[in-house]
Amino acid sequence: MRFPIYRARRLREHDVLRQMVQETRLAPQDFIYPLFVTPGRGVREEISSMPGNYHLSVDLVEEEVREVADLGIPAVLLFGLPEGKDAVGSEAYSPSGVIQQASQVIKKAAPSLMVVTDVCLCEYTDHGHCGVIEGDRIVNDLTLDLLCRTALSHVEAGADMVAPSDMMDGRVGAIRETLDAKGHVNVPIMAYAAKYASSFYGPFREAADSTPQFGDRRSYQMNPANAREALREVRLDIEEGADIVMVKPALAYLDVICQVRQMTDLPVAAYNVSGEFAMIKAAARMGWLDEMPAMLEALIGIKRAGADIILTYSAKEVIPHL
Repeated sequence: MRFPIYRARRLREHDVLRQMVQETRLAPQDFIYPLFVTPGRGVREEISSMPGNYHLSVDLVEEEVREVADLGIPAVLLFGLPEGKDAVGSEAYSPSGVIQQASQVIKKAAPSLMVVTDVCLCEYTDHGHCGVIEGDRIVNDLTLDLLCRTALSHVEAGADMVAPSDMMDGRVGAIRETLDAKGHVNVPIMAYAAKYASSFYGPFREAADSTPQFGDRRSYQMNPANAREALREVRLDIEEGADIVMVKPALAYLDVICQVRQMTDLPVAAYNVSGEFAMIKAAARMGWLDEMPAMLEALIGIKRAGADIILTYSAKEVIPHL
């Protein structure tokens, strides 16, 4: 196969042929679109660090999800901003909480759309951490009960799938047991299985108002230097009953996505997080990048690494360009 017998450029010469031999493709069905739901009425406030993404009150979520469904996006991931916060994040599992309300509205407005809910306490606690605190420690086992109550309340309000993102040990098994005991045996769990203590979450913390009021999250989110540990975390979540396993963030962890894809035949999700999204947006605004080709290249890279599902804030924008 030496030159000139084989010329690799033959398959790149014509646009039609380039498309025919393309190995990795994106489709609307690959995406989950995150939404930030807030109290009040008539609220549609753009998140400054995440252009094109908004804080939406429950009454305006209905219009948004119809647009999402019309684009062919199969699912949304809901994050909630509560009316008030306390030490144990009680609004996370309140039957009248903003996520519970939004889930009911979405299931009526767009019945075909899958409602996935983020199960965590950080948006709801006054200290901004993902669990119960004692002194300056996040207490794992006391947190599990609150996460189970949150997941159950979401499902009872109409959520189709729950996605625990807190990184407490044992939470997937505890949630599975709780849902099964209440008869929700067919509700899947998408576990944030390998979630890193990343520098790329900054814009999200503005969007979700979830910045820790003390310390950081390194005692429960993963060290960015570790890949073998990620595989242990994924195995544990699979053993506990996860139906889909997620790697978060995506672009700086393509190697981890690839290794997770190789180790399991479960569906693999990857979260194209707020900082990854915002970097491209900011560079494009400065004229340093051509925005849409850069967005598509990033998403193709995530899928090529092995992700079956991509959670991304750019889903609505990129679909017309697929």
